[in-house]
Amino acid sequence: MQALPLRLSPGDDLRDALGAVLAEQGVQAAWVVQGIGSLSAVELRFAGVDVPTSLRGDYEILTLAGSLSPDGPHLHMSVSDSQGRVQGGHVAPGCIVRTTAEVLLMLLPDYRFSREHDARSGFPELVVRKTT
Repeated sequence: MQALPLRLSPGDDLRDALGAVLAEQGVQAAWVVQGIGSLSAVELRFAGVDVPTSLRGDYEILTLAGSLSPDGPHLHMSVSDSQGRVQGGHVAPGCIVRTTAEVLLMLLPDYRFSREHDARSGFPELVVRKTT
């Protein structure tokens, strides 16, 4: 396991930037341990809802966690608005960094993560394979 702290810049798409890290680092599995920062655009898909909710304004990332695989990231996040109201859910594309996003990844060079259809859940779910 290898720790990789990152800072994302204003204008970065949070999901796209984290999804690109695996190829850049030459690994096939990582955990997003935690993240903080700010967003100007938030796209969250709430539990049991098929489409994301769009939020615009100044938002603080309170928590960010998930897994990264070559099939794409699976991230959950909670954010607060300027009034301190908190919302959270599944991170969809379009979450745009406002000032910064500071994220700690744990790279797993001996593993490969994939997302494969699970008959019980009906969704693509995490499959963990040891590569060495």
